[in-house]
Amino acid sequence: MRKGSMEFWPHRRAKKQMPRVRSHAKVAEPKFLGFVAFKVGMTHVTKVEENEGPSKGTEISRPVTIIEVPKVSIYGIRFYKNGYAYREIAGEVYDANSAKHVGIEKTKNTDVSQFKNKIGEYNDVTALAFMDAEPIGIANKRVMRFEIPVGGKDAAEKLGFIESFLGKEIKINDFIKPGDFIDITAITKGKGWAGVIKRYKVAKQYRKATNKIRHVGTLGPWHPAKVQFGVPQAGHMGYNYRTELNKLVLKVGTQASVKEVNVKGGYLNYGLVNNDYAMIEGSLPGPSKRLLRIRKSIRAFRQAKEPKITYVSLESKQGA
Repeated sequence: MRKGSMEFWPHRRAKKQMPRVRSHAKVAEPKFLGFVAFKVGMTHVTKVEENEGPSKGTEISRPVTIIEVPKVSIYGIRFYKNGYAYREIAGEVYDANSAKHVGIEKTKNTDVSQFKNKIGEYNDVTALAFMDAEPIGIANKRVMRFEIPVGGKDAAEKLGFIESFLGKEIKINDFIKPGDFIDITAITKGKGWAGVIKRYKVAKQYRKATNKIRHVGTLGPWHPAKVQFGVPQAGHMGYNYRTELNKLVLKVGTQASVKEVNVKGGYLNYGLVNNDYAMIEGSLPGPSKRLLRIRKSIRAFRQAKEPKITYVSLESKQGA
């Protein structure tokens, strides 16, 4: 009997390090709805429980993941309008200096007034951003660009908000604060080629029943004369896009307060945090240094209070 999950099927290997986020929360207030970060590592904290239950008001220990935020800047504005079957890009406006940095050498689209005059024709306005991960110590062959949706009542309000950040750096504080719920999309750890025992957790064969032990008993009946798609077989495992929903933000810190989260000797396979960071309750997909795509939670059931953290474990993880 197979035990592997069919929740994600087929299992495709990720093609890009930058995950694609297909949907975002609808927010009436003008604010950025997405961001990027890098996974650092895990530790544990002690906080005062605020949820209703037997442990309310007492201190509980929770595992947390530290993420480090790269330098993110806005280099352009993108306008959308509804097409025949889907929305299409109606035009883009760039900041002259930032456009050169991301590789757009020749551009005449630097005047936003031409779009302001006919803003009623557009259904949506988003921000075009790029990140600089070099200060963190993660080198990329090319500048990584991505799109950030923005909240607002209409296109005019969104345009005014993005225009105030055009050509400037944005901070993680402009996106989230302690007590917020966020969704995080990332690529899981790659396991390489794996057999059916590890990949689908099927039962091993008895030693006296067959010459093979770590394999499936049968690939299916004679008819239909083909192997069905749900039959467990060996293949590539891991390195898939996965999204964690409703992750609680416990703390958002700046470069000046990194001593509050840096463990002794640094985090395994990462080192020390030297830039803005955030503390997320629970675990996140992927290994250390994995790129994370963050968005406002689209299924947030409540707004939590700012957590009261009483203790952060800074003990060395080298012996773990």
